Parts: sequence; structure tokens; C-alpha cells
Amino acid sequence: MKTFSLPDLGEGLAESEIIEWHVSVGDTVEVDQVVLTVETAKATVEVPAPYSGTIVSRHGSEGDVISIGSLLLEIDETNSTDTDVKEASQSEKKQRADAATVVGNVSHHAQSVSVDEFWVGSQVKPSSEHISALPAARLLAQKLGVNLKQINGSGPNGVIVEADVYRACDQQLPGTEVLKGARRTMVGSMTEAHQQVAAVTITEEALLDKWPKDEDITTRIIQAIVSACEQESALNAWFDAETMTRCVHHKVNIGIAVDSPHGLYVPVLRDAGSLNPKAIRRWINETAEGIRARKIGREEFQHATITLSNFGAIAGIYATPVVTPPQVAIVGAGRLIDKLVMKDNKPLSVKAMPLSVTFDHRACTGGEAARFVRALVQHLSKPHG
Repeated sequence: MKTFSLPDLGEGLAESEIIEWHVSVGDTVEVDQVVLTVETAKATVEVPAPYSGTIVSRHGSEGDVISIGSLLLEIDETNSTDTDVKEASQSEKKQRADAATVVGNVSHHAQSVSVDEFWVGSQVKPSSEHISALPAARLLAQKLGVNLKQINGSGPNGVIVEADVYRACDQQLPGTEVLKGARRTMVGSMTEAHQQVAAVTITEEALLDKWPKDEDITTRIIQAIVSACEQESALNAWFDAETMTRCVHHKVNIGIAVDSPHGLYVPVLRDAGSLNPKAIRRWINETAEGIRARKIGREEFQHATITLSNFGAIAGIYATPVVTPPQVAIVGAGRLIDKLVMKDNKPLSVKAMPLSVTFDHRACTGGEAARFVRALVQHLSKPHG
């Protein structure tokens, strides 16, 4: 009998949410067969089995937040053939030789968990009056106000693990929601942003009276951002305060904020300046579908040089969008509004797009930001992108 615990999925990510189990108790699995899908840092990862055999027990339910080292499966290898064992051994050697990656060749270190190993406050085996729980689960229960006595542990020999505490929180504290997935990641990134960025927001309006009917708004904004970055590249940059260095990028990789029932995702449209309007729209549609299905890789969220939040598609005119380090700027597009302007000494009603550009004043001057906004408005005011 061998156990399989959640491996290190890379990039120092300590927690994952179970999205989907692909095996059940009693199923026979092969080495490298995908057994479950988890989500961490806004990306989904397929986790393969490190051994061949029969699934004896499965730990954790869909929606549970689990930590590295949490027990996932117990696998009985006694029914595996000699060929299976040989293939498993060869596969394990290959995995140890390869560097760990996000998907596929993750670390496969099996861990056996003993109740005695985690027993706190006593050198004897716990009696029925005692509660067997991992130290991390005890600490989490204390923080959340969860009563461990009302929990049946899902770990080996009934030990209570963190996932059990999270499930109990939903039951014992009605109305209390444990943040998971993208929402959980957002907590850390927004906290970091507010602590590190000297944020200033400039607002402006772009008149859209020259636009043709049924113009693709998001595509036009993306094209305008590319044009503004080409004219004022200081906002298409990364900044590192510790080393006092700034990297100004030549290519424009735009992070597009996407709202979903699971939280906020920001996939990256790479080298946006090289794409025509149809290619941009195709990327938007395919990426949105991937997010809805929660099937989008971590690499799709990396290397943004500037971000777009088109919040006006839902509601809102102006905002103070948050810059995510190491980026130095984010463009916010508000809801289109009707403006009354004078043309040939006569009042004329036209559509206008409110714009809110937040920048890190440590890395950009007010003049650079203002010139960027001016270029943005000028491009959006043209009849075509």
C-alpha cells in the first residue's frame, strides 16, 4: 500500500483547490494517469498518479483547499503486474531526472502520515476523549472559530486535516465563506499592490462620435493602449523598488481583467501590437471560454507589461484601478455615456468613453502619465483602430 500526497506544483505555491476528481475508490490507475485537477494561482493543473494500482481511499472533495503534503490517495499495488511495477520505476526515475514543471512532471513524493507523529501535548496514544488533528488544522480551526470536536477527520486513522476544517467552517458558521481559487489569490496580490505602489489616477474622456456602428469596444481599447505605449513607453514597464531598476518593454503584453463566477482572472494578450482586430477578438473569445471552463494554463497569466480593466461593460464611469507590481500602470474603461458638445455652434449629443489610468508615481512622472492618457484618447477618437 502506498500513499500519494499533493506534490509541490512549483513557484512556491502552498495551496490548491480541488477542482475535479478523475478517479474513484476501486478504480485501477496507471503511472502518469491524471487522477485529479487542482487550481492554484489562477491556473489549473492536472496531477498524475505516481504509481499503478487500485485506489483504496481518496481524500478531499471538490472545492476543498488543500496544502502541499496533504494526503490525496492510497493506492494498492498488489494487483499491479511486474510490467506495471517496472514501468512505474522507470517513470519515477525519469521524473526525478527532469525538472519539476507546472503540468505533468510534478514532484511525486509519497508521504505516510501517522497520528502519533502529529499528536500534540501527550506522549501516549490519544484516547477517545482526545482529538487527533494536524497542528496546521488545529491552528486553522482556532482562527476560524471551528469546533474540532464536531469534525470527523478524513486523514489516516481519522486524523483531522485542514480540508476537514474548511468543510466544517461552512457547516458550523453559516454565512462564512472560505475564499478559494482566484478570490484567494486576489487577496495577496491586492494587499501587495496597496503596500508597494504609490498610486495616482488620471481621468479623461474620449469622444466616440467618429466610430462606426457596432464597433468592437474592447478591441479598440486594446489597439489604443498599444498606440499609447508606443508613444509613451514609460507606462509599459516593470519597476523593482529593491534594486531601483526599471525595465521598459518594447512589446506590449496586455493583461485583460476578466470577471467570472470563480473570481477575477487576468490572462495576458502577448505582443498585442502584432495582432489585427480579428485575431484580438478571437483571443478574447477563446480565453473567456477557457476561464469559464477553468481550463487555462498558468503561463497564460504571466508576463503582462500593462493591464486593462474594462469594468464599464458591467457598470461604473470612473474608478481607481489597482496597479499590480511589477507593472506600473493599468487602464480602466468606464461605461459609455452621452455627452452634450458644441459643434458648429450647435449642441450635439455624442457617446464618450470615460478613462481612468492609475500609475505608480515611483516609476512614472505625471508628465509621462498625462502624455500616455492623451495618446490613448487621440487613438480612441479616430474612426478606425
